[in-house]
Amino acid sequence: MRPSTALKMAVSIIVAATGLTAASTATAAPAAAPPPCSDGTLIQTDSGPVCGLDGDGVKNWLGVPYAAPPVGALRWEAPAPHPGWTTPVQATEPGSACPQPSDFRPGSTDENCLKLDVRVPENAGSGPLPVMVQLHGGGFRLGTPSNGTRLATAGKVIQVEVRYRLGIIGFLSHQALGANAGNYGIEDQQAALGWVKRNISKFGGDPGNVTIFGPSAGGSSVCANMASPTGSGLFHKGIIESGEYNSLRGVHATWQAQDCAAKLPTQAEAQAAGARFASAVGCGSAADVAACLRQVPVQTLLDAAGDGLGPNSGTMAPIVDGKTLTASPGQAFDTGQFNKVPVIHGVARDESQIRPADTPQAFEAQVRSQYGEFAPKVLKRYPLSQYPEPAAFIAARTVLADSTSVCPALLNDRRLAEHVPVYAYRFDDTNPPPLPFIDATKPAGAFHVGEFSYLYHGTFPNQAPLDPNQKALQAQLTSQWTGFARTGDPNVDGTPRWTPFTAEKQHQMSLLPAGTSRMTREVSWPHHCTFWNKLAPFTG
Repeated sequence: MRPSTALKMAVSIIVAATGLTAASTATAAPAAAPPPCSDGTLIQTDSGPVCGLDGDGVKNWLGVPYAAPPVGALRWEAPAPHPGWTTPVQATEPGSACPQPSDFRPGSTDENCLKLDVRVPENAGSGPLPVMVQLHGGGFRLGTPSNGTRLATAGKVIQVEVRYRLGIIGFLSHQALGANAGNYGIEDQQAALGWVKRNISKFGGDPGNVTIFGPSAGGSSVCANMASPTGSGLFHKGIIESGEYNSLRGVHATWQAQDCAAKLPTQAEAQAAGARFASAVGCGSAADVAACLRQVPVQTLLDAAGDGLGPNSGTMAPIVDGKTLTASPGQAFDTGQFNKVPVIHGVARDESQIRPADTPQAFEAQVRSQYGEFAPKVLKRYPLSQYPEPAAFIAARTVLADSTSVCPALLNDRRLAEHVPVYAYRFDDTNPPPLPFIDATKPAGAFHVGEFSYLYHGTFPNQAPLDPNQKALQAQLTSQWTGFARTGDPNVDGTPRWTPFTAEKQHQMSLLPAGTSRMTREVSWPHHCTFWNKLAPFTG
């Protein structure tokens, strides 16, 4: 299946934010023997001993197994406890990426991927350190975690980076796989959090002070774990970065419904999709469908699933399975039935997972096909005459950002703030460190996961050094993110005052470079959120 231009753009956006490289995949050239362990790094986990590496002011344990390899009969099963080992695991290089296609970067077919990295800053002082668990982005279909060395050392926190099952391997549902089949990727995340709870104190971390965070599908993962009954007690704070990106999907969707505001597929819908997928790979009429599916080669599964938007793709993102998720996150937030922890929550002002139109004719066609009967009202609210050239591109970018990100995020701010402390933000910097997906010929604006490009600057290819204005915002974000992880409050010395979002005071932090970030209430009306939120799921 050849991916569309729009899908290529969206995938490039999120893959760029995940740190996926050829060296981290199973299809890379055979690697040399892993580096030897550094002295003084041997630690006994509950599964067995591991040793790691010193370097860059941080001790690293890379590729530590947190569950049994989900292979053979364990494919499409909940993660099982690792049987353990007695000889020290040489945890000195990251594990493989979980199975994913090679449409855009070198892919992986290695199912033995349920491993995590632990990075502990040296000379961080006495007492247990706060723990930040990174859940990577990639549309639940792609990616690996980004190297958190800088965040760990600058913020004096322990960072844990999790690999979890993706795409059809991580989210297929079928009646033959059980009554609550389908959310294996979310279950993997929770198994990793369970490992952290049992083991992180041995690395100097505080198991009672764990923050989960991530960009894009990583942000959506934070929402899913907050909404999950089985996630209760596994974490204490959440940071949701650009977790709203496809709830108002229309005909130009680039991912299956999956974000923090979307209506997720029901178990019945997912199983029907799974039945079509099983038939597509030759297992639909097998005497034992589950056994047949578990014998299909990984590459065949990836090829048949494609981009997830075909009629026989199967589910490739979270579903309401009745156990791990009993409701979509937006609905759980609306009813108050979720794991109540403080959150930082926000999106970028101009982000879009759909390629904006670039001519007046294409703009009108995109609006009419995307918003159907509501298109005339959309065109009236976003006249091309109010935008500079390239007017069509900027207008389309603005419509898509308002409808799929800014306004759904504001709606979730309101829902969450009824129950927990919410520190809301809008990323407004139009000159962040560029990521590989940026088209330098178009005004990208404040793009998707722009704040992540600051927090993990230097882990993306060909990034120039930060200028002084950018360094100021990087320092602010690092202090606020790690300060929140430490205390549940992002207000720390050297940063602007960040007031909580409440029903009475709907404030967001406008994130800007050069020390100019400020609180703003100018969110709803400039983005037409009263209009857009009437079209959103779970609003009556």
